[in-house]
Order: sequence, then structure tokens, then C-alpha cells
Amino acid sequence: MKKLALTSLLAFLAVSGAHAANIIDNNPLYRPGEGRFYSITGLESYSKAVDEVELTEEFAYGITDRLAVVMETSMGQANWFDAMSWNTLGIGLNYRMLDQGSWKADLMAGYSMAPVWGDHMSFMDKDVTLYDWTVGVRGGYVGEGFTIAGHVMFDYLNSETFNWNDDGIHLMRLGVEGQLVLNESWNVVAGAEYTAWIDEAMWDSDLGSWDFVFGANYNIDETKFIGGYITKEMSHVADGEWEMDEGFGFGVKFGIDF
Repeated sequence: MKKLALTSLLAFLAVSGAHAANIIDNNPLYRPGEGRFYSITGLESYSKAVDEVELTEEFAYGITDRLAVVMETSMGQANWFDAMSWNTLGIGLNYRMLDQGSWKADLMAGYSMAPVWGDHMSFMDKDVTLYDWTVGVRGGYVGEGFTIAGHVMFDYLNSETFNWNDDGIHLMRLGVEGQLVLNESWNVVAGAEYTAWIDEAMWDSDLGSWDFVFGANYNIDETKFIGGYITKEMSHVADGEWEMDEGFGFGVKFGIDF
């Protein structure tokens, strides 16, 4: 419903002013300022196994306004802690190579391992753990009350950190994300990402997968937000067709900039 003209103008200015500041609200192009930290903690379940829950943590520090270092990790449990695992551990750099008004672009690189430990494997088990080198770019447009962004990421996975032989796995991830600000407290987000093999030999058996997400976020203030979202997966099946996985995944997030 429309308000009086003055009320609408004040609301518009409040939203525009909030995005002029570097607030954390699950915007896909957010980054920490120089000397600032941020933490985004998530709790997720999956569509294929609703009895499995994963705790995720993304922690970053702004070395400068353009350069940030990011650490990520996740842990999981299944069947009410009947099985537990340390799923991922990684570190990366994020550099804002383009910052021209509303247009933004980031160059990203990272290194990670998965799985790290589990009930049926030793710590960094040489027969199970894969090591992943990642490079990519993310960019988009930040408007007055909305953001649209896309990314292209390349992954090289192998059984050893510096094992560059032909046994490695090459992946490409293409994605698009958007945010719509409803008012100074609420925004909605949506995104889709396609993951595919780069190795031609893999295409006969696996054409990749799609991951979709939709959610809403509430700004507690300019330095904190909470959000909830649902996810859906679509994967290639043996007969060459695509099908949606049964059920939905659910998640919550809490982010803070300090």
C-alpha cells in the first residue's frame, strides 16, 4: 500500500542511504572495509537427506577496501549425531578489481580440502580427501534498492595439494544472484548455479547439476542480519534427462560486520 508522498520519499532515502553505506545484509557483492571483519554463520539441511545438517562458517578480514582474506569451514552431523564429520576447510583472497560507481567486479582465488575428517576416515585421509584450487571472477551492478551479480569459477581437484597430473578433476561453476531491497529492514535474494565437468570424458555419464536458492533477510542494524532460505537441486540422470531432486533444503544465516 502506498503511503503519503513525504513518507515514501523518506523511506526511499533510508533504503538508498543504507546501501550507500557498506552494510552487511547478504548482498552478493558485499565486502568488508579496510580493517573490518565479518562472520557469516549458517545452518543447512539438504533435499536428499533431511536428517543431515551442516554448520558453516565464513570469516573474512579487509586488508584494504579492495583486498580481503576469507576463511571457510563446515561441519556436519546425521541421525541426531550418530555420525559426525568435518566437511571442508579453505582459505582464499578476494580483490575488487573494478569499483566504478554501481559497477563492481571481484577477482577470487582459493585453496580448500574436503572432507577433512569423519567417523569412517582419519584426519585428511589420503584415500578420501581431495584438495581444491579455485580461481574465478564475480561482478555485477548495485542499484538503488537492488543488486544483480554473476560469477564464473574454475576448480581443480586432486588427491594431493600439488598433484598436477592427469588424474585431477576440472570443474566449472556458472551462477547468477540477485537481491531486492523491500525496505530498510527486509530484503529478498535468489540465485542459481550450474556446476559442470570441464573434462570431456566425464560428459558421457554426468552433465552436471543445478542448485537454486531463494531467501529473505532481516537487517537487525547496519552491522548484523539474519536470514532464512530454501534450496532445490536439479541433476543429470543416467538416461540423459534432467530431474529435480526430491524435497527441499532449508537454511538459516547470521551475519555480522565488526
